[in-house]
Amino acid sequence: MEKLKLYFVEAYDELVNKVTWPTFAELQESSVVVLVTALILSVAVMLVDGGFKFLTTEVYKILVG
Repeated sequence: MEKLKLYFVEAYDELVNKVTWPTFAELQESSVVVLVTALILSVAVMLVDGGFKFLTTEVYKILVG
């Protein structure tokens, strides 16, 4: 039980005294980068999905007639 208590004490000490937390401005900048990247990737996936849908529809039309 003592080891568990020591673990939590050391974890708390590290989080409070040793971790360098980002400033609010850095956090906002990182959030914008993540949102823009997610938007770009979602548009890319949408375009690839639409392309595959078009191709499979055309192949199906050719095969079925």
